[in-house]
Parts: sequence; structure tokens; C-alpha cells
Amino acid sequence: MKERIVSGMRPTGKLHLGHYLGVIQNWAELQHKYESFFFVADWHALTTKYDKTETLKQDTIDVVIDWLASGIDPNIATIYVQSLIPEIAELNIYLSMVTPQNWVERDPCLKDMVKIIHTKEGTNSQVSYGLLGYPVLMSTDIMMFNATGVPVGIDQVAHIEITRDITRRFNNIYKTDFFNEAKPILNHCSLICGLDGNKMGKSFQNDIKISDTEEVTAKRIMSAITDRSRMRKDDPGHPDECQVAFKYWEIFGDKSQVDTVRCECEKGLRGCADCKRQLGALINEKFAPIREKRRYYEAHPQEVEEIIREGSKKARTEAQKVLSQVREIIGMY
Repeated sequence: MKERIVSGMRPTGKLHLGHYLGVIQNWAELQHKYESFFFVADWHALTTKYDKTETLKQDTIDVVIDWLASGIDPNIATIYVQSLIPEIAELNIYLSMVTPQNWVERDPCLKDMVKIIHTKEGTNSQVSYGLLGYPVLMSTDIMMFNATGVPVGIDQVAHIEITRDITRRFNNIYKTDFFNEAKPILNHCSLICGLDGNKMGKSFQNDIKISDTEEVTAKRIMSAITDRSRMRKDDPGHPDECQVAFKYWEIFGDKSQVDTVRCECEKGLRGCADCKRQLGALINEKFAPIREKRRYYEAHPQEVEEIIREGSKKARTEAQKVLSQVREIIGMY
């Protein structure tokens, strides 16, 4: 039998190229190697945006559409919505009972989220009970399906440690070896910065979305930062100092294309505007099949709803099996 992995995303709406390169592309490969459970973490969204739920359902659908368009196959992987699996909430209660307070407070994921809240809302903003319990809920997501692995980037490995700690504590308290200690499965996919050189993000307005049209993509690419030291078109360029555009070439171009861009830039034979026009065309070519598939699902929302329902039904069946055994281990009535 295949080992099992679990991973999820918050419903932030239409996803960008950073999501594709950093997460979805990796999932699409892993789904063929592991029994895969991919979920939309709508409860997690409430930990920081409990008062901004107007678009929550549509954002959930948009995330799933981007997954489907990008190669996540519902016939291979299980796609589900977190809140449609009530067993997660019950398991979260049991795990919260055995998790020491200081474990939660020192979790790096929680610290990062608190910093974001204080930055956006001010230092007087309060940390909700739900947000404080975020690390346990995150662990519950993994343990609910007794996963053996979690796909993560190198910067997220520490977030998996609290899950492993809770797993060991549960197994020790109840004298069992039921829960697996999930291991991080490192994602070696390319990372991409935003058009301004900072982290790509919807809130920073420096992203290119998977769903963007060719025209929008081309226009967005023209705003990408290049070599700031270059004043004229025929000035010798410095590709390694090109903060965004050349990095995109290294991600999306093949070796021959990258070598040509580097050589022409260094010799002053390639202007930045022409370079970015060609780059926009290359990205549009790469994402044309994905965008075509996305348009299909946008035109057939009932198919997306059915995929979510069927995936959540399957996920709930598996969750019930795990929860039944957990209740027996603990000694619940």
C-alpha cells in the first residue's frame, strides 16, 4: 500500500504563480507516489479572518479550480474541504487536551501569524482563542488521516515538529503506537518572487495569477524590476543583478534560452523592455494549457461542486475510521 500524505491551502481566492511553483506543481507529482489528501483549510481562514467571510465559499471554489487546472486529479487524489469533515473538530478537542500550553505558544507558525495580525491591525489587536489553537488544529489535519508525510518547503519544517510532538505525547499517554509520526517531504520546486522583488502575494499586488489572461500577464510582466544600474538599451547588463526578470527566465526558460538571454544582456544586445515582452510570451505559452482547462471548470461549476462533495465524502469516511479507533484508545463511551 502507498504511504499517505496530507496537505492543504487556505481559501485565498484565485492562486498565483508562486502557489503553482511552490506547492501545486509538487502535489501533482506526489499524487502518483502517495495516497494523497489535499484540502481547502476554511477553518484555518477563520482564525485570522473570522469577520471577512463574504467571499469564503467562492474563494474555496476558485482554489479548487486552480488545483484541477494545474493537474491535481480527483480520480487519484482526494480533494476535500476541511469544514465538511466534522470529525476533524472532535479529534482537535482530544488533541488539545493533551497539548501543553507552552508548546502552542512557542510554535513558530503561530508566532508568525500573530506578527502579521499586529502589523495589519495594530499592537492592541487581540489573539483569539481560535488562533491560539491554530498549531493543534494544523496537527489535527495531519493526524486525522494518520498521514506518514506532509509536503512542505524548507522554511516550514519546524511547523511539522509540533505535530510529531503531539503524536508522541498522545501515543505515550494512551500507551499505543496508533498514530504515525508524519515526516516532512521537502519541496524542491522553484520559488518565485513578486514583480517588485519581494515575496509574491495577492495582498502586495505584485503577483501574476494562474487565471490571468495573456494580455494581463504581458502587462504585469512589463512592470517587473530589472537591472537598476542599466540606463540605456545598449548598456551592458548584469543578469545576476536583475532582481526579477532574469530570475523568471531561469524558472520558465530552458538552458538554451537562459544562456541566450544572459549573453545578449551582458553584451548590450537586449533591451529590458524587449526582454520582458519575450518573457511574457514565454509564460503565456507555458500556462496556456492550464488556463484553457481552468476556463472549462469556470464554465462548469457544477462539476467542481461534485468533485468537492465526492472528495469530502471519501475523506470523511477515512476520518471516521481513524476517529473510531481514537475514541476506543482514549476510552470514550
